[in-house]
Formats: sequence, C-alpha cells, structure tokens
Amino acid sequence: MPNLVITGGSSGIGKATAQVFAQKGYTVFEFSRRQIEHAESSIRHISCDVTNEAQVTELISALNCPIDVLICNAGYGISGPVEFTDTEDAKQQFNVNVFGTLNVIKAVLPVMRKQHNGMIIITSSVAAVLSIPYQAFYSASKSALNALTLALRNEVSDFGIKVTALMPGDVSTGFTDARNKSNRGNNVYIHCDKAVAAMERDERNGMSTMQLANKFYSISQKRNPAPLYTAGLQYHLFVFLEKILPKRLSNYIVGTLYR
Repeated sequence: MPNLVITGGSSGIGKATAQVFAQKGYTVFEFSRRQIEHAESSIRHISCDVTNEAQVTELISALNCPIDVLICNAGYGISGPVEFTDTEDAKQQFNVNVFGTLNVIKAVLPVMRKQHNGMIIITSSVAAVLSIPYQAFYSASKSALNALTLALRNEVSDFGIKVTALMPGDVSTGFTDARNKSNRGNNVYIHCDKAVAAMERDERNGMSTMQLANKFYSISQKRNPAPLYTAGLQYHLFVFLEKILPKRLSNYIVGTLYR
C-alpha cells in the first residue's frame, strides 16, 4: 500500500483528504496537535506540533517506511489592520504556516531522496496571489509558500521528487471560526469589520472540503504536475485576471471587494 503523510489532518480539508486517500488504498499518517480517532483503520493519528522541528524530525523518522505523498496542510489565519497587528502574532502566523511546513518538508526529503520518488503538495491559497486587505500576514505567508514551492521544485527534480501547491479559494470549514481576529484599530480602519465579515460569509458559502480532498488526490496521481493549481472555477478566473491586468488595476479591484 502507498503511504501518505498529511499535516493538519484532524479537521476540515485535512480530515476529508485523509479519508479520500484511505478510501483509495493509502495508509495515511495524519499529523496534528488535536487528538482524534479516525473511523478508518488505515488512518493513523500522530500527535505533532509542526512548529517543533525536533519533534517533527523524530516522528517522521519513527515511521520507518516509504513516503509516497506528503501534503503540508497545517495552518491558520489571522486578521486585522497591519498597523495594529502585534508583531508576535505576525511571527506566529509565519511560524505555523511557513516554518511548520518547512520543518515537515525537511524531515521528509531524506526519505524521498533515498527512494528516488515522491510528491509534495503544499496547501497554499488564492490569497497568495490576490493579497487580501486585513489578511496581510495570511496572504504573505501563503505567498511565501508559493515561492518555496517553485524553488524547491527545481532543487529536488533530480531526485525524482515532484513539488506542487494547491491554491483553494473560499472553503467551508472550521478555519473561519478558528481565525485569530484582532479588533485593535478598527475605529481607525473603518472598513475592517465589514471586510472580515464579507470574507467569513464567502468562506461559509465556499467549496466543500470533499471537493478539495478529491482535488488533492487528483494532483497526487499526476506524472508531471504543474507548479501551482487553483481550486474553484471562479478563482481560476480571478487568478488569470491577476496575471494579465496591470498590478495597479488588479489590486484596486481586490480592494473594492472589501470596502
């Protein structure tokens, strides 16, 4: 049986993806901080904090088996005006979303290099290419993951390792309620509350987690995956327009959506 390692697999997109891969015949190692019991016998929960590099390295080594697919899905979001965001909150956003992803990739790469194959899929976001006001640090962390994907892809291609990122648009998950929202400065930045409310409304009416899970599986089966994928029909259009429109115009359009 092929093996999948997925982070952030205890809920939302990660949980649905773990279930899909298990149904497809994979043994799934689900890494997350939250304790959870999976109904599927082929999904093994492993308690792990991805920001703890030593713990990640130890747990990946303890698997002592081939790793066919790695999905780096652990992450969360913060919101609020840049000016009033605590620096420590911004650092923690990057610590989980970017450096947590890095810790897992660094632990898995020696395994994949030894077996001379494997696929790494990173959960990014449409917000990586369309920076969202009042989600600046979330957008920045996902943009960093896109850059990491593109660079790593070229570095490891000689070892038979494929690297790609999936950029979902709005998805209906517990991610919305888990967002760390700051109200500081909202009396100054008067559009903030309305903008965040609009984001959360779109998320709650977004794609299902199963749609994303099936997309992850589809990508994992590709012999020559693209560097970046977008999930959601309308988001394909948004990303395409961002590429062809002048940056001033595309950024202006995004801004008008959240005022």
